[in-house]
Amino acid sequence: MTSTAVIGGGLAGVSAALRLADAGQRVTLLESRARLGGVAGSSHRGALAIDTGQHVFLRCCTSYRAFLDRIGAAEQVTLQERLDVPVLAPGGTEARLRRTALPAPLHLAGSLLRYRHLSVRERLAMGRAALAMGRLDRTTAATDAQSFGGWLRAHGQSAKAVENLWDVIGIATLNARAADASLALAATVFQLGLLGKADAADVGWATAPLGALHDDAAARALAAAGVTVHRSTKVHGLGRTEHGWQVRTDGIHTDGIHTDGIRTEREEGLVVDRIVCAVPPGAAERLLPPAAAEQAGRWAEGLGSTPIVNVHVVYDRRVLAEPFVAGVGTPVQWVFDRTAQSGAAGVHGPAAQYLALSQSAADDLAGLPLAAVRARLLPALEALLPAARTAEVLDFFVTREPHATFRGAPGTAAFRPGPRGLGDAAPGVYLAGAWTGTGWPATMEGAVRSGDAAAEALIADVPARAAVAA
Repeated sequence: MTSTAVIGGGLAGVSAALRLADAGQRVTLLESRARLGGVAGSSHRGALAIDTGQHVFLRCCTSYRAFLDRIGAAEQVTLQERLDVPVLAPGGTEARLRRTALPAPLHLAGSLLRYRHLSVRERLAMGRAALAMGRLDRTTAATDAQSFGGWLRAHGQSAKAVENLWDVIGIATLNARAADASLALAATVFQLGLLGKADAADVGWATAPLGALHDDAAARALAAAGVTVHRSTKVHGLGRTEHGWQVRTDGIHTDGIHTDGIRTEREEGLVVDRIVCAVPPGAAERLLPPAAAEQAGRWAEGLGSTPIVNVHVVYDRRVLAEPFVAGVGTPVQWVFDRTAQSGAAGVHGPAAQYLALSQSAADDLAGLPLAAVRARLLPALEALLPAARTAEVLDFFVTREPHATFRGAPGTAAFRPGPRGLGDAAPGVYLAGAWTGTGWPATMEGAVRSGDAAAEALIADVPARAAVAA
């Protein structure tokens, strides 16, 4: 039986661990936090459940949806029967991105023709650009080298069209504005989500705190699969020995050096045959041996990171009738009703409503003090939701993920390795994480795909290596 350590308990690490355990491997998962789920988890503010950002998925996110099935959490999410996104502007103007039963790309034609946040001319130009987007080859380096914003300008899209339509979708999925985003990543989002199957973009979200899914349910699935999980366990480094890979950690001890087939010495950490390194490239750089660390450092420098800021507002009454809305002509990007998932009624009373504002590509907000964030966004939220103007704010706080995702700029693909990306610099070490070469932006779908790919590569290599050794 092959022994494998999976370092990192986010979605990539958990999906890899489950896939390896299902293939009959002995798996140990090591997570530095006290919880699983990584950047898609939960914490608490008193009795209020707080997610690390509002995470949604689409019907086309087949790997993530299969992951939910695998961990037994499919009943803790909901999925729209048909795409329907209210888009609000200050002053009460509303439009909806809603699909019909027509086949793609005609399924969105009606809502785009009625999209009140653009002129008729801009709507027609948008349709032509969408058809051109559908013909792009998103897999080439030339496409990845282009700016999404530059491509939109070249295809007749006005600044208003970019801000009021393309960025409404793009900024939330790419964590980048069009001017700063890789065309290849944008094409992935729009081709797979909006221009392929008619139902691909139907929106799904958790109906429970993310921790109930990605921590509690995931932990039960890991235990049932026989995976040993160590939380609050920091890995200090990885070293190659004649007996395999040594994973140096605090608090875990294992028998050490083989003498005539018997382990005779106790040492700190684990010795395993293979490793799945499911951490960001900067963290991998600190763990890996020098040659491999140098590669990881180039990836970390080349990819960088982009923050996401979430603004949490609890009102004494309902001010939003929809499960979520998007904003245009306002600094407010997306607003989600999190009353039920958070347990807000039990904390603030049955009439209270808890809203979370998800602010992507939030470089301008990440370093601001709480009072400055409140001064900027609370009036903007009231301008978007008239009922909020007369409601009392019971609680207001901000959570920040300063390194939420890699920076999906043009040229990004060159810094996103596959699962075997370390090659001879670290044989037997496989890479996973939403930052790796999945072809997807840094999403929950991309994270799960990366974990599955790392596990599949490792499994495929085991018999080949065993045959060579024999």
